[in-house]
Amino acid sequence: MNNATLKEVSELITKGTTPSSVGCEFVSVGINFIKSESISDSKYLNNSIYEHIDIETDKKLKRSRIKEGDLLFSIAGAYLGKIAIVQAKDVPANTNQAVGIVRLKKGTVDVDYVYYYFSQRNINAYINKLSSQSSQPNLNLDLLGKLEFELKHIDDQQKIASVLSALDSKIELNNRINGELEAMAKTLYDYWFVQFDFPDKNGKPYKTSGGKMVWNEELKREIPEGWGVCSVDEYAEVKKGELITGKDAKEGSIKVVAAGVNYSYLHSSPNRLKNTITISGSGANAGFINFWREPIFASDCITVRGKSDAETLILLQYLNFIQPHILSQATGSAQPHVYPSDIKILNYVVPPAFLIDNYGKMTIPMNEKIGNNLIENQKLTELRDWLLPMLMNGQVKVSEL
Repeated sequence: MNNATLKEVSELITKGTTPSSVGCEFVSVGINFIKSESISDSKYLNNSIYEHIDIETDKKLKRSRIKEGDLLFSIAGAYLGKIAIVQAKDVPANTNQAVGIVRLKKGTVDVDYVYYYFSQRNINAYINKLSSQSSQPNLNLDLLGKLEFELKHIDDQQKIASVLSALDSKIELNNRINGELEAMAKTLYDYWFVQFDFPDKNGKPYKTSGGKMVWNEELKREIPEGWGVCSVDEYAEVKKGELITGKDAKEGSIKVVAAGVNYSYLHSSPNRLKNTITISGSGANAGFINFWREPIFASDCITVRGKSDAETLILLQYLNFIQPHILSQATGSAQPHVYPSDIKILNYVVPPAFLIDNYGKMTIPMNEKIGNNLIENQKLTELRDWLLPMLMNGQVKVSEL
């Protein structure tokens, strides 16, 4: 077994280009344009945050067109060092200057094996150390091409990749299932609580079938007869978190939710129950809504919970529906903030109890399934991360699994 550099096993190493460099702009529909944000902690790209370019722009940026099987490295910015593999569903596509494109020689190396090799924590830390040699951290193409890895026999590469890929495939399947369940819950909410086409006593859509609507002066619109309107504060518990720093946190497995889009670090004990809505309180992500299906420690955030899980799930959909408005409430020139008072005063349309119960009967099992899938994914991720370095250094053989 020998070491090889990426340059030695690649037919192409290049990077992307921004459309603005050729005088073009993004369009609403067109060829996928992948930014470094699409390269995260997953083996594959996050296609929910693609931009798009038109065909003429793609022709101008032909140097940075990507293909199925390309290995993409984030080589600049906050996502530096992250890696992903391009799938058939991602192309045709192009990418920007913060993304390095590595096209491996077929038959020489297995792209999954190379992905896993450079995903090892110690290797990824080394890549980040290389990139910090300049004032603006980045991994130039010369450094990218010089990255070394252990060139095992192709059969051994494929065996190792197969084991790790099986775990990632199960994680990806669970993520797809969760996405579909979340979409179903949102669709149901839209029909029942936005369009007001919940099933009437005859099982027909209420508004479409002529159900009585009444004008509400506070909302300046019609709502179904018998529905109420109140502030969120009257209907739900809205509280500010308890500030804690990473230095103060005690060793544990409870996620501390602060001002970011994800948890910040871990702590020993929670201060909120599972199924809690959080709204980031400050910083660049002030107003960002998240939902936690496990106990958490709420820090620099606002938490919202209804009197029951069903009520909380409806509130979650409502807050997501008005997410743009909440984000727009962030105030403060130096440090944007969203305060509990901004959430408490929001007008909330209160559906009748029977409809809350019916929504809960349909969505609580879906929510539990999502939570179970997330727990399983965490265990699968831990197993994959434990196996990865041992398979690479030979401590564990595929035949032993």
